[in-house]
Amino acid sequence: GSPGSKRDFHALAEHLRQTRRVLIPDLPGFGDSERDVADYSIRSHADYVLQLLDALHIERAHVLGFSMGGGVALELAGEVPGRVASLTLLSSIGVQELELMGDWHLNHAIHFLQWVALVAVRDLVPHFGLFDGSVLSVAYARNFLDTDQRPLRARLRALAMPVLILHGRDDVLVPYAAAEEHHRLVPQSELVTLQGNHFLVFRRPDEVATPILGFLEDVEAGRARTRADASAERIAAAAKRFDPRDVPPVSGFALVVFCVLAALSTFVSEDLTCIAVGAMVGDGRIPFLAGVLACLVGIYVGDMLLFLAGRVLGRRALRIWPLNRMLTEERVASSSRWLSDRGAIVILSSRFLPGARLPTYFAAGVLRTGFWRFNLWFLGAAALWTPLVVWGSSRVGGALGDRFVFLREHVGLGFVLTLLVLWVCVRGALALVTARGRALVRGRFLRIVRWEYWPRWVVYAPVALAVAWHGLRRGRPFAFTAVNPAIPLGGLIGESKSAILAGLCEGRGAAHMPRTLVVDGGGLDRVSAARRSERVDAFRARLARPFPLVVKPDVGQRGDGVRIVRSERELDEALEKTQGHALVQEYCGGEEFGIFHARLPSEPRGRVLSVARKRPRFVVGDGTRSLERLILEDSRLVPQARLFLDRFAERLDEVPSDGERIALGELGTHCRGAVFLEGADLLTRELEEEVAQVAAGYSGFFLGRFDLKAPSGEALSRGEFQILELNGLTSEPAHIYDPSYGPLTGMRALVQTWRLAIDIGSENARAGARVSGPVEVLGALWRYRRRSAVEPLGPEGWFELPPLEEDG
Repeated sequence: GSPGSKRDFHALAEHLRQTRRVLIPDLPGFGDSERDVADYSIRSHADYVLQLLDALHIERAHVLGFSMGGGVALELAGEVPGRVASLTLLSSIGVQELELMGDWHLNHAIHFLQWVALVAVRDLVPHFGLFDGSVLSVAYARNFLDTDQRPLRARLRALAMPVLILHGRDDVLVPYAAAEEHHRLVPQSELVTLQGNHFLVFRRPDEVATPILGFLEDVEAGRARTRADASAERIAAAAKRFDPRDVPPVSGFALVVFCVLAALSTFVSEDLTCIAVGAMVGDGRIPFLAGVLACLVGIYVGDMLLFLAGRVLGRRALRIWPLNRMLTEERVASSSRWLSDRGAIVILSSRFLPGARLPTYFAAGVLRTGFWRFNLWFLGAAALWTPLVVWGSSRVGGALGDRFVFLREHVGLGFVLTLLVLWVCVRGALALVTARGRALVRGRFLRIVRWEYWPRWVVYAPVALAVAWHGLRRGRPFAFTAVNPAIPLGGLIGESKSAILAGLCEGRGAAHMPRTLVVDGGGLDRVSAARRSERVDAFRARLARPFPLVVKPDVGQRGDGVRIVRSERELDEALEKTQGHALVQEYCGGEEFGIFHARLPSEPRGRVLSVARKRPRFVVGDGTRSLERLILEDSRLVPQARLFLDRFAERLDEVPSDGERIALGELGTHCRGAVFLEGADLLTRELEEEVAQVAAGYSGFFLGRFDLKAPSGEALSRGEFQILELNGLTSEPAHIYDPSYGPLTGMRALVQTWRLAIDIGSENARAGARVSGPVEVLGALWRYRRRSAVEPLGPEGWFELPPLEEDG
């Protein structure tokens, strides 16, 4: 057995050795045997036992297996049936369906967690050798983790020798139902039921020894039944398929393990855990009350930890993993305002609003809500919510199991599918309770049907295949990295905005450049921060207006980290939040546009391939609806409603006056709320010529998108604009996201753009430009994801664009 040793069986051996020679080996990993072995599975242990028999020159033996040792005995009997005279299964494991949770994948996950926990205790907790002799050792955990019980059903069916099954009626570790199933599968077997639990062999060895001795006498006298002697009725019963509905409810030790795991699982997802527990209640595997209590305890502990994190650490906790993955400052600010305005009733209602619990409980801690007051409201909410979700999931899960038989026959797949259906139903039902929830559901639907909101990997998967094929045909699959030799990797990832702007300043681009200061971002010591403030103050003094300013990271994409600041406090905060180098840029008024330009190296001048208008979103008040309703009830805004609701968390209850226009954003970035519109009508000879001259003045640039500001569309057409940024390879012709265009139009344009990048890169490579390989590309992606630290500019390292005249 596991995790026992031979000493546990000395009392039973005293009864058996009066007429028999008894061998009680310590299996590897236990007792006095070798601890460090490669495989602790029952199959490997069966091989070890066989080697022992060979070493002792024992050709044939009666084999008794207790608990996990029963699995070893079954493997041995299956591998060398001629060496096993008879088989006794004492409180033995067997079929997978009646072990712990009944499914190998679930059981394997439990055993893996058990192994991780025991390894952590052994290696990380100071135990001064006390753990070394513990029964619950790493070897014990590996024994279960390495073992696969699924083949044991076939092993039992194939047994031909006499078999005795002894089992305690009150066994909570291996349920009595398992012994009954083993008895059914082995038609010649004899089942002896004893009153006791799993460990009756240690407490009443004499009662256990009596039927064993009688069985062995019958075997040697030829009176014990073999498979050839089994009745036709028993053989027919053994041939029937196992009905999953015959699995008894989880009880005893297995129920305790399940409840602990369910409670821990709520730390990951309260909704999914309650749904999963409800599905198992509906399937008859878990008692309703035990499932509800397990979920309730886990939810209580997890959410109280969240409350205490907010109370003890405050907003600093938002920088700590995993809270920084689950919460944002905007959502906490929104919940804080909501909690301050409406009191503890918010704690009750947030339990029923998807996405509201985490920020609300954290905000309750930040606001130092009374501990016992919070407990009272929270327990009330959880006591209503938890049984409701578990009960509803049990009803739906039970109905699915009755209707679709294959869900019961394939336990793992059925559980996952049932869980998915229930999760959709519960989340959908909770979302549809409120008008806000219904609007957000509508927004999610619109994000699916409108391709401009699709995830980038969905859009680029087919594009990547087409581009890869084009690159292979050209013989240079990574030629796109040489499309812009002046920009590392052609502007694929991690390029410096300031370096690109400096390159533009070498030519005609300087005439279109807003004043820009490049300084160090956050994380400076006090002296360096003071010097930075002096540089920024001097820079602002040279501008026509000291505010507003635009602060952005030197390395970043899709508007990440870009902030418009209107005061010294906002400026200091923006600089501190910027990682690496920061650009402080003069604010340009007017409208924003995107112009995509390309030139083959063999061409004398380039051409404009795309002009797009970038329009920030806005709402117009009617004097009756709140800002929140105006956002949620606008079909153009609801796909990005969460973005706007978080951004205006403190003004959602405000009712704009009739005709009042409220801008929802200022940045021309699609993922930050802007809408992109076709602007081909703005393209004129004057505009194309001016853009071509600016591009030609930047040596080593051939393809990319200029992000521009102009007083108006008419001014842009006259070539009057200022350059905010120039993006290289991964920029896109922004007009494709015009809502009037479909996905095929957009993807076709992307494929054409990337093919052009490969063609340009191939020409540049033939002229001597360097083409980067896959390792370099992956390295750049890794460094960008990690946001590796950059060298500070230092006291004299700051610079301004365009360069000041006194700087030369």
